[in-house]
Amino acid sequence: MTVKTATLNQLETAMDQVHAVFKGTPTYSWPLINETVGTEVWVKHENHTPIGAFKIRGGLIYMQNCVGKHKGVITATRGNHGQSIATSAKRLGMSATIVVPEGNSLEKNAAMKAQGADLVIYGKDFQESAEYAASRAADEGLHMLPSFHELLMQGVGTYALEFFRTAPDLDTVYVPIGMGSGITGMISARDALGLKTKIVGVVAEGAPAYALSFAAREKVLSNKAETLADGMACRTPDDSALAIILAGAERIVTVDDEEIKTAVRTYYTHTHNIAEGAAAAPLAALLQEKDKMKGKQVGVVLSGGNIDADLFASILQEGHNKQ
Repeated sequence: MTVKTATLNQLETAMDQVHAVFKGTPTYSWPLINETVGTEVWVKHENHTPIGAFKIRGGLIYMQNCVGKHKGVITATRGNHGQSIATSAKRLGMSATIVVPEGNSLEKNAAMKAQGADLVIYGKDFQESAEYAASRAADEGLHMLPSFHELLMQGVGTYALEFFRTAPDLDTVYVPIGMGSGITGMISARDALGLKTKIVGVVAEGAPAYALSFAAREKVLSNKAETLADGMACRTPDDSALAIILAGAERIVTVDDEEIKTAVRTYYTHTHNIAEGAAAAPLAALLQEKDKMKGKQVGVVLSGGNIDADLFASILQEGHNKQ
């Protein structure tokens, strides 16, 4: 199935549905971030949604479309997608089974259970969890909910529509890439509004599938997805998402875990916001490219704040030890 970018009408329709649940998220320009980067930076705070991450937007739109069609849904996740589906299913009186890999975030697991999901732990990484979920769907007559779909993109794209309407003069926006709904939603909103903003994807060095695919201009699978940024731990790009990224993204920047940790600390010390690994990656990429961005208005997506307390504490302690 070929997926096109979302239209302005689709995004605005999705926006009405999302805003019926919560009234969007703020966009701030923080003086200390600006000082550190050396230019004007605007942060889209998706850590301020009802699940602490941007994914809730896509889940609300997708699950609304499932009402009356399926007895239950199943999906695989590293956390935020699962929280989105579990929360949306509960609102609509539907059942949701969420498959996560071994060693997944304990706090994200707890949140998904609290939101009513039947949590299943299976596989060494997201890819194995997704394959298992698909087999369970076939065996049990459940609807297999993908990690990328046009309805997810339309829902997630509402954060980009909010962002561009608040800060329409951005030269460049940095967006993390997991399975692709975030960046394709951003590309959709940019194109729907007729803006010239350059959109830069960000991946983790330990999960390079989308960067490898972008460089090759075709789908490239990676044999690894090992990074503290669990929301970016993808080994197999989605075909439709990749096509949109190839057509609409300026470039993809790769950041390592140390750069991500620095960005996590920067968000906390400079704004007192908590960013999970994937959410800090766009700032890490901007810090890597700050000389290139001088004199330009730049946006970064802080996509979520759902980081385990122990990991967050250790990242802060590492920074303290380096002082």
